[in-house]
Amino acid sequence: MTTDYLTWRPHPWHGLEAGPQAPSIVHAFIEITPFDTVKYEVDKPTGYLRVDRSQRSSSLPPSLYGFIPRTYAGKRVAALMPQVSRGDHDPLDICVLSERHIARAEVIVNARVLGGIPMVDSDEADDKIIAVMNNDPLLGHIRELEQLPDVLVERLMHYFSTYKQRPNEPSPSIVGDPYGRQHAEAVIEAALADYQEEFHPA
Repeated sequence: MTTDYLTWRPHPWHGLEAGPQAPSIVHAFIEITPFDTVKYEVDKPTGYLRVDRSQRSSSLPPSLYGFIPRTYAGKRVAALMPQVSRGDHDPLDICVLSERHIARAEVIVNARVLGGIPMVDSDEADDKIIAVMNNDPLLGHIRELEQLPDVLVERLMHYFSTYKQRPNEPSPSIVGDPYGRQHAEAVIEAALADYQEEFHPA
C-alpha cells in the first residue's frame, strides 16, 4: 500500500504542478468542455468550479478549455504582447484538442504545447495556449501548430473573437494571428515567473 497521496483536495491553481515537462508538456486543469453552454470558472478562494455565466451566443467551445496551474498573467506575459500594458491577473488559459470527446470538466490532462492565440480582452493580455492531449492516438505526433488542420485553429479563433460579443455590439475581445510553439513556451515561462513573483516572492 502506498501513502503517496494528498490528504486534502489541492486547489487546482495553487496546489497542482504546472506539468511534467513544462513549458513543452503541461498539466491542463479543465473547466469547460465542448458540450458546455455555461461558462464555468474556478472560484479563486475555494478552488471549486463556479458558474460564471450562460453563454449568450449559440457557439460552443471547440475544445477542452482550462488553465495551466501555477501560472499568472502579469507583467512578463504582458511584455510579450506589445499592444497591452498589463496581463489579466488570471492563470494562463489553455485549449486542448483530442481525438475522443471528453465530456467531463475538473479533470487534469497532460497537454503538449503547439502554439497559441494572442487575445486582448478589455486592454489586458489574455493568451490562449493551444495544445493536443499528450500521446493522443490521432494528434499526439503533432509537434508544431502548423501541423494541425487549419480549420481547428480557425474554430478556436472564431470562438474567442465572438464568445463575449453581444448582438449589434462590437466584441470586447480582439484576436490576433496565431503564434507557434516557441513563442507559446515563452509565454508559459513568463506566466510561471509571474506566478512565482506574485505568490511566492523571495
